[in-house]
Parts: sequence; C-alpha cells; structure tokens
Amino acid sequence: MSFKNNKISKNEEEWRKILSDEAFEVTRKKATEAPFSGEYNSNYATGMYLCACCNKKLFDSSTKFDSGSGWPSFYAPVSSDSIEEHQDNSYGMIRTEVTCSSCGAHLGHVFDDGPQPTFKRFCINSVALKFKEESCE
Repeated sequence: MSFKNNKISKNEEEWRKILSDEAFEVTRKKATEAPFSGEYNSNYATGMYLCACCNKKLFDSSTKFDSGSGWPSFYAPVSSDSIEEHQDNSYGMIRTEVTCSSCGAHLGHVFDDGPQPTFKRFCINSVALKFKEESCE
C-alpha cells in the first residue's frame, strides 16, 4: 500500500486480498450490485457508514432515506471532502459517479431527485459500505 496525493493506493492483488469478490467488482471495477440485494438497503439503525475499502466516514445514518430504488440512499455525505464526484458517460447515460475521496472506491451515483434539504439522492451500493452502529453508552 502506498499514498499518492494523500490517497490510499493499492494494486489489484492487494485489493483482492481484503475485499470479497463482489466488493472488488463494485468498488474497483465500477460494477453495480443488484437492487434490493444489499444488506444496508433496509438498515435504519443509528450509526455511520464507512468505505468498505478504507474505513473513511462517508454517510451518517441521519441522512439515510428510503428512495424505493433498491439501494441505500442518503441526501448528503458526512462532509464535502469525504467523497468525490465524476461525470460518468457509461451505458449511454450521463450520470454523476460518487467515489471515496481517500481510496477512489466506486460507491454509486448521485441524482438530483432526493428530499430536502439538499434534493440530492446519493444512491450507494451496500457492498461498498461498512456500517458502524452507534453505541448506546
């Protein structure tokens, strides 16, 4: 593992060692998990969603909502520097891809059809996330 421009950099073999096959395909190869299949789609526990690759804090459960899309949806990231957005012209569509700002993991896409206050819908693959439940202590 190395750091380039303050970003975590690993080769394909290093990522494959720490990720499941599905997580590797989604986060490193930009695949998409099947809708309604991810473990966090219906999770409404209180806590923090982290990058499955590098554990960076990405989304707080307080911003999660049921979009009906089949993927976990959030109206805002935990901070503006936790993610990066990139134009995605794949599959004949124009979309905005969302990646982890620390390791470049593909997380999903963001759309302009979310609820107030941002009107954004960060549509994120469950397999690209880890959930850390908030303790009641």
